[in-house]
Amino acid sequence: MSRVYFVGCGPGDPELITVKAQRLIRKADKVVYSGSLIPQPVLDMCTGTLHDASGMIREEITTILYEGAISGFVVVRLHDGDPTIYGAIKEQMDALQAKGVESEVIPGVTSMLASSAALSTQLTLPGITQTIIITRIESRTDVPARESIKNLASHNCTMVLYLSVHLLHRITREAISGGYKPDTPVAVVYRASWEDQTILKGTLNDIASKVRSMGITRTAIIIIGDVVDPKHYEYSRLYDKTFSHGFRKASKE
Repeated sequence: MSRVYFVGCGPGDPELITVKAQRLIRKADKVVYSGSLIPQPVLDMCTGTLHDASGMIREEITTILYEGAISGFVVVRLHDGDPTIYGAIKEQMDALQAKGVESEVIPGVTSMLASSAALSTQLTLPGITQTIIITRIESRTDVPARESIKNLASHNCTMVLYLSVHLLHRITREAISGGYKPDTPVAVVYRASWEDQTILKGTLNDIASKVRSMGITRTAIIIIGDVVDPKHYEYSRLYDKTFSHGFRKASKE
C-alpha cells in the first residue's frame, strides 16, 4: 500500500535529528516541509523535490502527499520538532487514509526537551514535582475552559507552554491567580538549539517585562515551575545505597 512518512526533524540543531528521520529525508522523492521552521541544514539533506507548505491550505498539502504516494514515490511530510506536538498531522493522515494511503510517524526531539537541556535542568525533580503539563493559552485557537492556565496552575507542577509567548502577560496573571506564587521561577527559551538561541530567566512577577524588552513574540518555549531554578530537591532513590531494586541490593553500611 502507498505510504506517507510524517517526520519530525527536531528542534533546530541538525545534529538532533534521528537517524531514521535523516535516512528518510535523504531517500525521499518529495518533501513537503513546514516553511522557515525547518533549518536549512536539514533541507540541504533533501535530494528530492521540495514543497514549502507555509503558503498552502490543507487540501493542497494533502493532494501533493497523495499524488506522490500513489505514484510510487517516497513522500515525506517534514515537521519541526515532533509532529505529534501541535503538528496538525491527524487531519492529514485521516484524509490520506480515506483515499487508501497509509501514514507512518517518525518522532523527533521536541523544543520542550531542547529547552530543558539548554537550561541544564530536569522537568521532573524528586521533592519538587513528578508531573509536566504541556499546554498553550487560548488565542485564535480555542482551549477547553477546564484547561485554562488558571485551572492548570492549581497543580503547581512544571508547566510548559508552546505557541504562547506573545501572550505572556496573560499567562503570568492567570498562573498567579490559579495558585503559583508570584516568585515562581520562569524560563523563556527562544529558538531552542538554534545558533541564535536565547534564554531569559525570571519569575512570574517580572518575566513578561524581560521578554518584552527583548522583542520576543514567537518561536519560544515557556517553562514555569521550581525546576527552572531549584533551591532544594531530593536525590533519586534509584542510586541511593539504601535502596534495593532488581539489579542491586541495598548496602547496610
